[in-house]
Amino acid sequence: MKKIEAIIRKSKFDDVKKALHQIEVNFFSYWDVTGVGNEKEGHVYRGISYSTSDIQRRYLSIVISDEYLERTVNTILETAYSGNVGDGKIFISEVLEAYRIRTKESGKAGIN
Repeated sequence: MKKIEAIIRKSKFDDVKKALHQIEVNFFSYWDVTGVGNEKEGHVYRGISYSTSDIQRRYLSIVISDEYLERTVNTILETAYSGNVGDGKIFISEVLEAYRIRTKESGKAGIN
């Protein structure tokens, strides 16, 4: 099993969520987060200058079986892409075990 942690633009979240459901990734958690990126310049919007050092993003946490890894990562990469600085990051780590509390199932059965 793998854990995918993705930090994406909030404006891309609905598209990513819909695309994940289309590839049968139906359960994940998400949070609104603020981070600091590499871009340090401010921007001007309608005559008002604002800082881009604190960036509002959405953080997704997805635990999947190994066979879903490649298609899930590719779906996020394609759907969250805008081509601009700040599109986000994806991190992948091993999950040793997972349990479904209601049924006490473990492993792959615990996450599907």
